[in-house]
Amino acid sequence: MTLQQRVEELTMTYGNSSKKVIGEFILRKKGCPNEYTIQEIADETYTSKAALVRFAKSLGYGGWKEFVKEFAAEQHYQESHYSDIDPNFPFVEGDSTRDIIQKMSSLQVESILDTADLLDPRMIEKTAELLMKSNRVAVFGMNPNLLLGELFHRRMMTIKKSVELPLLGDMGLLASSLKKGDCAILISYSGNTGNREPTSLIPILEAAQVPIIAITSCGSNKLRRHAAYTFSISSRERLYSKISTFATEKSIQFILDILFSACFSLSYEKNLETKIETGKLLECDRIAVNQDLREISEEE
Repeated sequence: MTLQQRVEELTMTYGNSSKKVIGEFILRKKGCPNEYTIQEIADETYTSKAALVRFAKSLGYGGWKEFVKEFAAEQHYQESHYSDIDPNFPFVEGDSTRDIIQKMSSLQVESILDTADLLDPRMIEKTAELLMKSNRVAVFGMNPNLLLGELFHRRMMTIKKSVELPLLGDMGLLASSLKKGDCAILISYSGNTGNREPTSLIPILEAAQVPIIAITSCGSNKLRRHAAYTFSISSRERLYSKISTFATEKSIQFILDILFSACFSLSYEKNLETKIETGKLLECDRIAVNQDLREISEEE
């Protein structure tokens, strides 16, 4: 998760406490928290300098100055790399349909470009090689991420590479069936929900020596620490306050599309021939079905 998302999570977790008040102030003044002294923020939040230091330490920082410096750097990066479209509320009440079209298209293009900047070509190549040599490939994630995995599964089928997805409630069962020589793709935005699927599957996969391919948000988290290869999701959305996960879903879909394309390129001519032959066969079946339907209609 980004630092801003970690602040939001901390704010939501601690109810009516000093951490909540400080977190709300940081999120409200996110563009300029470094313009306030620690005493000024303590006065604004009716807390204390000690409370601010404890807040920073709860996020893994040695002190308040270290936290504010990194938070300000993150905000500066986002402000200098993206348009003014808010990924959490890309359109607002009163926007025309034309406005919505323009804003949504800009948001999705930005998400793809940001994701592309975060991709490491060598890691993509190594991951594609792992996917194609693995006996079994399984994708784990909660919806809507698993729905994006279904599209990846369908594309991989076109080059005769099977990808498995768990049925509802069967993530643990599928994970337990994997063994050395297989691999697993885990899609988790936070990557830190150790007691919930799919992150909770890490011990099962590691015990079976199954390498993990992680698709998760930027920043340190549990999933990253246990993955053989990691791909970063464009992470500008808040955890809770938003219309939908438009940018996140587009980012995940793009990563999976890149992995499929890299797998395809490993045996380009062979996979292209397979794709064309399969397409011809399916087209013949479709024509036959349509012909049967026309004949039935004529008889009626």
